[in-house]
Amino acid sequence: MLVSFGNKARGMIRRRRAGGNDAQVPWAGKDPALLIHSEVSEVLEALGTSWEGLGTDEARERLARYGANTVVREKAPRWWNHLWDAFNNAFILLLLVLAGIAALTGDMDAVFIICTMVVISVVLRFVQEYRSTRAAEQLKQMVGTTATVTRDGARREVPVEELVPGDIVHLSAGDMVPADLRLIASKDLFVSQAALTGESVPVEKMAQGTPAADGSLLDQPRLCFMGTNVVSGTGAGAVVSTGTNTYFGALARHVVASRRVETEFDRGISRVSLLLIRFTLVMVPVVFLVNGLTKGDWTQAFFFAVSVAVGLTPEMLPMVVTATLARGAVNMSRKKVIVKRLPAIQDLGAMNVLCSDKTGTLTQDKVILVRYLDIRGRDSEKVLQLGYLNSYYQTGLKNLLDRAILEHAELQENLRLATDYRLVDEIPFDFSRRRMSVCVETEKREELLITKGAIEEMLEVCEYVEIDRKPYPLDEHRRETARKLVRELNEEGFRVIAIAFRRFPLGRGRYTREDERGMTLAGFMAFLDPPKDSAAPAIRALQEHGVEVKVISGDNEVVTARVCREVGLEIRGILLGPEMARMSDEELTEAVQKNNVFARVPPEGKARIVRALQAAGNVVGFLGDGINDAPAIKQADVGISVNTAVDIARESADVILLEKSLMVLEEGVLEGRRTFGNVYKYIRMGTSSNFGNVFSVLGASAWLPFLPMQPVQLLTQNLLYDLSQTAIPFDRMDEEYLKVPRRWEASGIARFMLFMGPVSSIFDYVTFCLMWFFFWARTPETQSLFQSGWFVEGLLSQTLIVHIIRTHKVPFLESRAAPPLALLTALVMLAGLLIPFSGFGRTIGLQPLPPVYFPFLVLILASYVFLAQIVKNWYARRYGYW
Repeated sequence: MLVSFGNKARGMIRRRRAGGNDAQVPWAGKDPALLIHSEVSEVLEALGTSWEGLGTDEARERLARYGANTVVREKAPRWWNHLWDAFNNAFILLLLVLAGIAALTGDMDAVFIICTMVVISVVLRFVQEYRSTRAAEQLKQMVGTTATVTRDGARREVPVEELVPGDIVHLSAGDMVPADLRLIASKDLFVSQAALTGESVPVEKMAQGTPAADGSLLDQPRLCFMGTNVVSGTGAGAVVSTGTNTYFGALARHVVASRRVETEFDRGISRVSLLLIRFTLVMVPVVFLVNGLTKGDWTQAFFFAVSVAVGLTPEMLPMVVTATLARGAVNMSRKKVIVKRLPAIQDLGAMNVLCSDKTGTLTQDKVILVRYLDIRGRDSEKVLQLGYLNSYYQTGLKNLLDRAILEHAELQENLRLATDYRLVDEIPFDFSRRRMSVCVETEKREELLITKGAIEEMLEVCEYVEIDRKPYPLDEHRRETARKLVRELNEEGFRVIAIAFRRFPLGRGRYTREDERGMTLAGFMAFLDPPKDSAAPAIRALQEHGVEVKVISGDNEVVTARVCREVGLEIRGILLGPEMARMSDEELTEAVQKNNVFARVPPEGKARIVRALQAAGNVVGFLGDGINDAPAIKQADVGISVNTAVDIARESADVILLEKSLMVLEEGVLEGRRTFGNVYKYIRMGTSSNFGNVFSVLGASAWLPFLPMQPVQLLTQNLLYDLSQTAIPFDRMDEEYLKVPRRWEASGIARFMLFMGPVSSIFDYVTFCLMWFFFWARTPETQSLFQSGWFVEGLLSQTLIVHIIRTHKVPFLESRAAPPLALLTALVMLAGLLIPFSGFGRTIGLQPLPPVYFPFLVLILASYVFLAQIVKNWYARRYGYW
């Protein structure tokens, strides 16, 4: 009886290309009229279910039959996919090409060393990616999404993955639609289908809506689809398709292999990779020509050029990037921060503006009802009674205010219980009206419409006010009295909503938004929304680390400003939503830079503020937990939410906070900067070292009657240097580096390479002169001694550059590398000193160095560190960063 949306979706694509109508495509051989045109009872019968939902045993059997409710894109890559990805990058492919060339020309030593480098890089990257994927899957399970279903006649929460065809799913504002559904009940249900259609305007879905005669299935009012989200209203639907058989799942199969949108981190890595590849493609032919022309041995010149090409290839870059990001994600998970998208770690580090919602993020997620007053400011039990009935009977998402009302009202002994009433109908909340209503049948045999909502929007629909149980016209004087009372409450730190009612004769039954007029204002409810204890220190810590905090709230400016002051945020300017609406994008871009508090902002306004900040060149984060925050969370460079947020907010976020403390945000920012710093560190080490080596190779090739180093020696040196850098992901960063946001600067890398690269070349030339003039290694017969001297000095100076570049401070004295990096670099330097004295060294053409060489070596290396430190300090002063 199951209907397959997957076959339909593929048919839809074919029909669209052919100009046909996808609504006529049969679903798994069944007439689509079964779901679109049939009555609810017929649909339930066809799906083998009922209003009572499936039984537990039946749901378990269907789960085994139809599989988990997941789509293709959510499946974790298998180990062979990771292995292929580890091989499939430009640097590894370049090394394999060079190994093939060496094999064709008979240089098997070069083949062995190049292949060893490839294996080390591939294995390390494979292990890191495989482990990080497994860790990511485990982390995602910690922030899994659930759906409200009816099973065995009772409502319960089940993981979305366990939904099966025939389940009865209940929807309310903020929910993600977890599967393809045929609606069986609805009330003012508006759904955003932007994920499928790109249209930002929500569409109304109705269980009894008139089926669309033409157009896509998405136009059918009785159907809801996986991947869409509920903007307002409530509904219930029977699951007709799950997983890859859904409309969304079918489309996902067509795009699963497509590349995701590149982030700033991805673009930075790509720019650096292209820079290094271009540098290699230019310099290697130059080295080949210089050696061939000066020495006449073109074969030897070719092998040497191949070795230089290998040395210039940063084959460890993919491994370092993957390992660093994975380590950052694991470290953040220990601090109760779950990263859903690995590059978001770097985005956190680059973030210089954090926009935050107020309610539930800066304030506690427990609101307290303190006062319930009439228009004259006197306590009113009727206001509490009406508010209680409204919150009790609404079937949609119960927010913090609803829970506060219910908890307070249940402590009042003289309050009439909700069981004395019967729910007739409701009008769900939406962000345009900013109010919601329920209608109940009273013991007086009448229907009472009770509405609660934002002050101005409530005053618009009220014509009367009740004072001492008597109605009076709500004239301008009384309206101003009401506004004055609300202002006073706001200034005391209270969040205030209005309560109104309207009576109707019994039997009317169905109510719409048009009935919210001519109402009688009963009074106001005042809530205490205290700030979180961690809010003030977190904001202070973020500001100290170069992140400007801006507050964006849908609440009024008085309450928002009060909360900002309580959390220690200095208000530089307040911009209101209505003022924003009148601004052009250019005017708003200027305004968001000047103001740091935004009030009475609708959901689309929050996203517009984020876009304006991005247009001004900022890296923007957004922290929120409500349905009205989802557009901004999705727009931000890094979207942040909490584990208790509504479905759409969690799904839109890149980072999920498992703890209510905002201090974990600072930890996330610092971890992001550590992660970026280690990747950037590797790139600067590689570029500067390689640039210096090319200068040294070019000069030595033009000067010497023999090669400055044999190809196999150069490859061995490069292999050892690469090994010394594999511990970079485990290194620490200086506290000073973590103080400000960090972003990619491709021009900065090139400039750094031009300044630091020649420093190492100076001491390479000093070594050349030492070997030439002092040790008289001038002839082809003594070239082994010359090459041994440069092999040791070159390897030790390259390894020392790891410690010099990793910090702005004096290495070893003011800043020390993490133990894994210090140990590995020490072992590589020791190996470099011992190899010329070993049998392996003799095999590759090296020889033992005389004891008198080593005092000169110490002097050269100490001078190198000293000069590099001077250049480093000058560079930092000249360009203002390191």
